[in-house]
Amino acid sequence: MHQVIELEGVAKRYDSAGAPALGQLTLSVAKGEALAVTGPSGSGKSTLLNLVAGLDKPTDGAVIVAGRRIDQLSEHALAKFRREHIGMAFQFFNLLDDLTVTDNIQLPAQLTGTSRREAAARAGELMEMLGIQKHARAYPGRLSGGERQRVAVARALVNRPALLLADEPTGALDTASGHDVRELLTDLHRAGQTIVLVTHDLTLAEACASRTVHLVDGRVAVDSRTQAVR
Repeated sequence: MHQVIELEGVAKRYDSAGAPALGQLTLSVAKGEALAVTGPSGSGKSTLLNLVAGLDKPTDGAVIVAGRRIDQLSEHALAKFRREHIGMAFQFFNLLDDLTVTDNIQLPAQLTGTSRREAAARAGELMEMLGIQKHARAYPGRLSGGERQRVAVARALVNRPALLLADEPTGALDTASGHDVRELLTDLHRAGQTIVLVTHDLTLAEACASRTVHLVDGRVAVDSRTQAVR
């Protein structure tokens, strides 16, 4: 099976005297898999996500995403790689308030050189798929939290990324909006999108993920693929 993510002996230290944020982690994520990463605060969840996104580099080991060893890429090459292969949705949406929903969604496509016409067509396709087409000309500040998260996910998917990373996507939402986002991520997984989801919300993990990895002190304590406790 094709692997979208391969972490080989990955460790990350921020302080040479302290415990590692991640310790010698070996992990793979297959194409079409939806992986939830859980664990207490300080367990290494955000560090893992940042390494997979190329926002940070490991102290040791190799990080391979979509067939590229990204820990060896320059910052310029990493930025280009992220735009083309990785979509990211964050807890607080990170939408640009002075752009309409359509412009927010199509911006990453235009940054990769896609024509405005093609980017607008792709944005329209995603808005229809995610049920937010009626907000096409609205500004993010006029939307509910759940609607803004749908816009953020559409923006993350506009370049048809091999991998969608979601960092606490329901963390800033009320119960109803959180339910909407759970359904959205579940639908995306069913459609074949590879997802890595970092969350404290076990209900979200159970609803959306085909596999859960639980981190404790920078190491995998439980991997539901094997139900192994390490």
